[in-house]
Amino acid sequence: MLLTGTRVLDLSQWLPGPAAGQLLADLGAEVLKVEPPAGDPMRALGPLDGDGVSAWYKTLNAGKAVVRLDLKSEAGREAFRRLVAVADVLLESYRPGTLEKLGLGRADLAEFNPRLVHCALSGYGQSGPYAQKAGHDINYMAVGGGLVASGPEAAPSVAYPPVADHASALQAVVTILAALIRRGAAGPGAYLDVSLMETVLAWQALPLTAALRPGWQPERGRAALNGGAACYRVYRTADGRFVTLGAIEAKFWRTFCEAVGRPDLIERQWEAFPQDALNGEVEAVFAAAPLVHWTALLGPLDCCFEPVPELAEVADHPQVAARRQLRLRGDPAAAEGPRVESLLGAWVDGQPPPERAPVRELAPDEALAAWCGAQPAAGFSGQETKV
Repeated sequence: MLLTGTRVLDLSQWLPGPAAGQLLADLGAEVLKVEPPAGDPMRALGPLDGDGVSAWYKTLNAGKAVVRLDLKSEAGREAFRRLVAVADVLLESYRPGTLEKLGLGRADLAEFNPRLVHCALSGYGQSGPYAQKAGHDINYMAVGGGLVASGPEAAPSVAYPPVADHASALQAVVTILAALIRRGAAGPGAYLDVSLMETVLAWQALPLTAALRPGWQPERGRAALNGGAACYRVYRTADGRFVTLGAIEAKFWRTFCEAVGRPDLIERQWEAFPQDALNGEVEAVFAAAPLVHWTALLGPLDCCFEPVPELAEVADHPQVAARRQLRLRGDPAAAEGPRVESLLGAWVDGQPPPERAPVRELAPDEALAAWCGAQPAAGFSGQETKV
């Protein structure tokens, strides 16, 4: 794999950091997740398996090994320092200043390992008036500009799954990979300050620019890409299902209008906003027949039409099935049911994404032996978390 031989210490908890660590593992890195004695709180969030461990935790941390260390004790800190000394990457998501209080701050860690790539993933960044402020995805989306123009006119919509959480995981990985490239075989490490809010903010250049131009204010439900244009909206069918239409280009809109028997709408595509009248006419078109009708009629055409599948239908979509990204884990006959893993969203050298090993927990001495022993470890061994 692409990152074979790269060692990552993952100190993060909950979702963004662990998602970043898993992506690094998917790319071939050897990821050791360091948790406090009580474990990552994610172990208790979401649907629990028969062993009392969350299915979400197992899914998010598959492909990693886990070791529990008490960083408030000198023994735990010493074990952690030994691991840092041989690591390539440290990923953590503490509030700014937390590691410094433990004697494991940026300068301390650089002393143990000058080539360490240290990525500090936080809500608002390591500086500024919000550095110590608590928050969650919805807050970072708000401050970063990701909510104000999203959703219907009445109120902003909350996205699910959490956008800032997952996007910041990608941002962290991109930045880590760039630092590893700069470091090369003998270069220095790096300290990376990545925030969830700024990940969202990085996407806002276009709407922020539009907001400063007369006539371009991206009001909720009133702009071309947030539900204001009839050619780019979600519509309800006669049986209560939903479809998407993304016919921005004139040729796609023409194909759609002709297929549904409304060629009179072709020249109205870019009527002035708000397109209330045009939106209403297209709504009436889709409301006149069930989903199966529209799928049969528009599915084969080149007009940027797709139904909105229910979650239970996603895995059976022919394109999803062909790309082999989703896998079932666990026993489908068990009372709690199986888990669904979404693997690396990329094929490498013509091969589909590889399977992940179940998350497995190591005793501290096993982890130290694997990473700090005389012989390089070929991989982790240890007790798999029960499924």
